[in-house]
Amino acid sequence: MMNYKMIVLDLDDTLLCDDHTISPRTKKALMDAQEAGVKVVLASGRPTFAMTHIAKELELEKYGSFILSFNGAQIRNCTTNELIFSSTLTPETVHELYHISKEEEVGIHTYVGDDIVTPASNEYTDIEAQITGMPIIEEVDFVKAIQEPVVKVLMVGAPEGLVHLEKKMQLQLEGKLNVVRSKPFFLEFTEAGVDKGTSLHHLIKQLDIKQEEVIAIGDSYNDLAMIKFAGLGVAMGNAPDDIKEIANYVTDTNMEDGVAKVVETFILKEIVQTK
Repeated sequence: MMNYKMIVLDLDDTLLCDDHTISPRTKKALMDAQEAGVKVVLASGRPTFAMTHIAKELELEKYGSFILSFNGAQIRNCTTNELIFSSTLTPETVHELYHISKEEEVGIHTYVGDDIVTPASNEYTDIEAQITGMPIIEEVDFVKAIQEPVVKVLMVGAPEGLVHLEKKMQLQLEGKLNVVRSKPFFLEFTEAGVDKGTSLHHLIKQLDIKQEEVIAIGDSYNDLAMIKFAGLGVAMGNAPDDIKEIANYVTDTNMEDGVAKVVETFILKEIVQTK
């Protein structure tokens, strides 16, 4: 049996229950895994600011672990708080995306410091504010407001429209930007070649951990790259069918301790057996 050394977790609809908390069973499993020397890594589309409280709850700084935020565009060492990888988009790229969002009649936002910046508030950016706990700043002159590089940009809108826009943008911006939906109503743009999979590759090289020693668990399209990359790629029970088809293993939903069951089955059982 494989001796896994790292477990990489998406947050929303994966590690977290619908009320954005970690279930007691899942927390215990992850603490036991860390005690046994397994790295627990959080990998989310969320900004770093909106992940640190979860990293603290799991005591990642004590166990020398990492946060992959902004869909992998940043990797932060939880113990030293050092940024070990960072990728950004130029202001010109952001301005171009803003003009596309106007043509396509969808909302848009980005992040400046610990604020969400948008030209006009909308129901989907409001959801992002609720999820992240970050304030929204409305900048009617969005182009003028964005004069420094940013980590990522989101176009936001009704899910049925974004399905088509995702395909269209992937074709139009191929080789220029990475385009992926993280939630049905969030279409995310990062630097080309940057996703949760490429970031994970970068991280394990630094830690001397092999690809086959990694478990990655997720539920959405921005998790596909890391699910494909990991030695054991796991889809949540609440993931769409096309993600389940690509995964090596399907666990229960985020409301049925899906993450805990993977940790117990593939990590903790192995530790007990090898003792």
